[in-house]
Amino acid sequence: MAMVGLFWITEDCVYVGAEPTGTAPGVRLTKDGVETLGSDQGGRFWSWDLVGGIDVQDVAVRSTARRLASMAFDSLVVLVTGDGEHPPAFTVRVETENDGPIEATALAAAPGGIHTPDEHALSRTLLTRLTTGATPVETLLTWRHDEPEDVAPTRDQQLALLRHWTTTPA
Repeated sequence: MAMVGLFWITEDCVYVGAEPTGTAPGVRLTKDGVETLGSDQGGRFWSWDLVGGIDVQDVAVRSTARRLASMAFDSLVVLVTGDGEHPPAFTVRVETENDGPIEATALAAAPGGIHTPDEHALSRTLLTRLTTGATPVETLLTWRHDEPEDVAPTRDQQLALLRHWTTTPA
């Protein structure tokens, strides 16, 4: 598994946000379509031909310097109080042909739940390309299959991947 932008990429699918465990909320993208996960989200599924768009809202976005300062402060609070928090949640809005707009919750996979402006913008562009088929989900899965499992891409490598996936013709 590897995180790239707003995405958690496994061998079989791509999650918007963190891969949920148990009854935690999430949104899964596969070659067949989009699925909401979690006990409160109904486990709904739409094939790609029924999805008109996917976007995200409520994502924490900060400059690189502010992101690092926020993460340092959060780490200090946990160190002093011993009280860690669950990852921050954000909203994934799926525009569907039959059901209209559906809002689902996903948990952030990024440390501190904070993304840089470039990472956020490129991830939103990639969501659009995944929806239109300009970048198939298989492209992300193929990258994951070709990478060593125990190596996570650096932030610069993540941005390079997002730029590649948002500019390369299908």
